[in-house]
Amino acid sequence: MKKVVTIGGGTGSFTLLSGLKKYPIELSAIVSMADDGGSTGVLRDELGVLPPGDVRQCLVALSQSSEMLRALMNYRFEGGGLSGHSFGNLFLSALEKVTGSFSLGVAEAAKILNVKSEVIPVTNADTKLFLKLKNDGLLEGENEINHNFEIQKRGMEKMYLSPKAKANPRAIEKISSADLIVIGPGNHYCSIVPNLLVTGIAKAIRTSKAKVVYNCNLVNKKGQTEGFTLDDYIDAIEKYIGTGRVDFVTYNTRKPSRTLLKKYEHESELVTFDRDARRKRHYRVIQTDVLSSEEVHFSRGDTIAHIRSFIRHDTEKLGKVLMMLLELSEYENIFHDIV
Repeated sequence: MKKVVTIGGGTGSFTLLSGLKKYPIELSAIVSMADDGGSTGVLRDELGVLPPGDVRQCLVALSQSSEMLRALMNYRFEGGGLSGHSFGNLFLSALEKVTGSFSLGVAEAAKILNVKSEVIPVTNADTKLFLKLKNDGLLEGENEINHNFEIQKRGMEKMYLSPKAKANPRAIEKISSADLIVIGPGNHYCSIVPNLLVTGIAKAIRTSKAKVVYNCNLVNKKGQTEGFTLDDYIDAIEKYIGTGRVDFVTYNTRKPSRTLLKKYEHESELVTFDRDARRKRHYRVIQTDVLSSEEVHFSRGDTIAHIRSFIRHDTEKLGKVLMMLLELSEYENIFHDIV
C-alpha cells in the first residue's frame, strides 16, 4: 500500500484529507501546532493545553463515524461562557488532561471517531510563532500574524518558533517512509511555514525519497502574499526544504464566479501562473480545475469567520489529481517501454 503524508493545517488540510480518505492508501496527516487564535487561543491561555483546532479539523475530515458525531465535533457554542468554542476543541483539551499527553489524547480521539488514518501533531512542544519585520517590528503569535495586513509592505526578515520545537518522532518516521508528501493548501505564513520551522521536519523532507507535491493556493492574502505567483510560492517553500525539492505543483485553472470574486475582492486575489515567465523549472505544474463550486457557510459562533477563505479547493477533484500523481512514475515507465 502506498504511503501518503500531508503537511499543513486549518481548512486547507480539512479539504485535502476529505478527498484523500476514500482511497486505498496509508494516509498520515502532519498538523501545525502554532495556532493561538479564536477558541484555540483561549484554551491555550486558560488551560495551558496545546492547540486543538487544526487537529480537530483533520480528525473530523478523516472520521468514518456518523454525520451527527462529525457535526458535533465542529459545533460552536453561540452564547454564554462557552461562546466561540467548538465542542471538538473542548473534547481534545479534556483528553489531553485525562491522558497527560496531547498526542495520546489525539490517538484516543481517533479511536472514538473511527479514524483509520493517522493524525500527527508536528511537535509535542508548547511553542509560539514569531514573524520579524525588516523595520525591527515583531509579530507575536499566529493570530497576530494572521490579522496583520502590512507584512508585505514592511517586509519580512524571518520567521521562527520560540521556544524552539523538536519534531514529533512519529512525524519524522512517516515522512521518511512516504511515497508522496503533500504540502498545502493553506495559509502560507500561519498553516504551512510553521510546520517547516519545527526542527527536523525540513531535513526529513529534504532527505526523503518521496515525491513532493505542493498544492498552490487559489488566492493570495491581501497585505501578506499579495502579488505572489505560483513560482513565488515555490521559492518561499524551498527556502526551508531546499531548492529543487518540489516535484509537482497543482494549479487551479477555473475562475470563481464573478459574484464571488466581486464580493471578496477587498480580501484576496487569484494566484497567477505564467508558464513562460521562466525558461526552466525543476517542478512540473499540473494545470487543472480543482475549484469548489459549493457555497461556504460559517457558524455564528465562529469568532474568526471573517478572516477565513470563501474560495476553496474541491475535495474530490484534488484527491483524484493527487492519486494520479502517486501512480504517474509507474505509468511513465510503461509508456517509455512502449515507445
